[in-house]
Amino acid sequence: MRDSSVRRWSGAHKHLYRLTGGRVGGRLVANDMLLLTTRGRSTGRRHTVPLLFLTDGDRFIVIASYGGRDDHPDWYLNLVADPRVTVQIGSDKRRMSARTATAEERSRWWPEVIDAYDAYAVYQRRTERQIPVVVVEPAGREKTTDNLATDVDC
Repeated sequence: MRDSSVRRWSGAHKHLYRLTGGRVGGRLVANDMLLLTTRGRSTGRRHTVPLLFLTDGDRFIVIASYGGRDDHPDWYLNLVADPRVTVQIGSDKRRMSARTATAEERSRWWPEVIDAYDAYAVYQRRTERQIPVVVVEPAGREKTTDNLATDVDC
């Protein structure tokens, strides 16, 4: 799928999800979906994408697959630059922090990711980059001295 098509489908998905509080777009390919909002690393503008997720207690696991393209998706590069994110699940919105899983965490989660959606294995075979597994956790767990920005939409 072309990048412009991905953006259109993602935008429509995001709109329907927000409009219905996740009743439409809250599940896709037999998995739960969330909306992840990052701050653009260049523009500072908020960007929101719908993503399949797995749950680990109060943490969420998302995958920066970008359909197996050779480049990381923009949302992933944004959270690497600024880990402060907003997550919406259904109508619940919360401020969180995102980070790339450690090698140990990735090896633990990758089989579960494939079990949830086997196309991720296909995506990994399409590219030489290692597709990142991302851990999204309640804000404040990250090791930083910065305060959480108060201007993030929730």
